Amino acid sequence: MHLNTSAVAAFFDGRAEHWDLHSAPKEAVINTILDSAGVSPGVSVLDIGCGTGVLFPYYLSRGVFHVTGVDLSPGMIRRAKEKFGNDPRVSLICADASNASFAPHDACVVYNALPHFQSAQALIEALSKALVPGGRLTIAHGDSRQTINARHNSHASDVSHNLMPAVELAELFEPLFEVDAVHDAEDYYLVSGVLK
Repeated sequence: MHLNTSAVAAFFDGRAEHWDLHSAPKEAVINTILDSAGVSPGVSVLDIGCGTGVLFPYYLSRGVFHVTGVDLSPGMIRRAKEKFGNDPRVSLICADASNASFAPHDACVVYNALPHFQSAQALIEALSKALVPGGRLTIAHGDSRQTINARHNSHASDVSHNLMPAVELAELFEPLFEVDAVHDAEDYYLVSGVLK
């Protein structure tokens, strides 16, 4: 199925205002994911599909140097600016990350967003160019693959693909990244690797 980026943006624009009311971050899972993602003091983070900035407080509490949040939805970026626009450690960009260029970052995190991209492979290739040598790409979800797919199939089937098994996603990483973390279980979903 082909995903229309305008439809994806419109879908999230319509939910941006109240997104945070329906978003209940699982702190322990997020911290486990960010540990795997190499989010630590002094690093620069590129957050793809950042939405309203759900992960920004976690990045900032870890002492990152800078966070660049990217989202396709102008509404989500607008909401993130309302929340974090005065913080000099945060920059926000409204763009399709699969087709955009970014300054190199130490770490790139795609959290709860992969199914809304047309091509996982194109996204991985684009993000490999947005990392410093030895930089880390992490694609993760705070729920199981089965939970994510059931949610999208019932509420967002026209703006999402099914989330593939993590081992399949890891294979897409392999030409460009040394994969060192794969997790596909009831608690969360994650693939992470270091740029070769």
